[in-house]
Amino acid sequence: MDYSPIVGQVWGMLAWFIPAALLIGLLKSPWAKGHIGELLVRFFAHRQLDKRTYRRLHNVTLNTPDGTTQIDHVFLSPYGIFVLETKNMSGWIFGSERQAQWTQKLYKSSFKFQNPLRQNYKHLKALEATLGVNPEHLHSVITFVGGSTFKTDVPANVTQGIGFIRYIQSFQQAVFSEAKVDAMLHALQTGRRAPTFATHREHVQNVKRRSDPTADRNARNAVVRC
Repeated sequence: MDYSPIVGQVWGMLAWFIPAALLIGLLKSPWAKGHIGELLVRFFAHRQLDKRTYRRLHNVTLNTPDGTTQIDHVFLSPYGIFVLETKNMSGWIFGSERQAQWTQKLYKSSFKFQNPLRQNYKHLKALEATLGVNPEHLHSVITFVGGSTFKTDVPANVTQGIGFIRYIQSFQQAVFSEAKVDAMLHALQTGRRAPTFATHREHVQNVKRRSDPTADRNARNAVVRC
């Protein structure tokens, strides 16, 4: 019996199935979900925020005393500076303004993640140092995309979908001149790290180092041994 047609069909199915499975796995990875969320925010901002009023920068990496910090989106406007952190998550979200960690409940599983308001606080401090502006003109904004639902009360600056647009547009009192906005945009464009893969990789390494409680002790021990 000639099995060649059957073998050919099997190989044809595998040729389709394997790339599809790899693509699905990639799209479910935290890296891909993060980038998809950021792209959605860029799209919403492009459609809803006047680019002449809200000058925007994305994926801004700045040097900090302990390494680097990476900001998803910065919107510079006469009404203030809006620092936006994106979360692409599904399921139920539990958290309060002062909790160190929030919880994502997905079906019967629960996952802890850093309070995004605390995460964004470091971004605000980096921008304050870089631009030399009054901290009251820096506004933290969080947006969740991906179909998640808040199951606890959250502050007004924690939004879903295009809710961040309404929050940003709620500020109508001018605090910066057009010249100042242009100057701050130039300062960030020249002061940021190049938005390259190498910059991102170094930032990830910095985050891992800061998260490792033994890192500083190991570094000190290495100095003593030298």
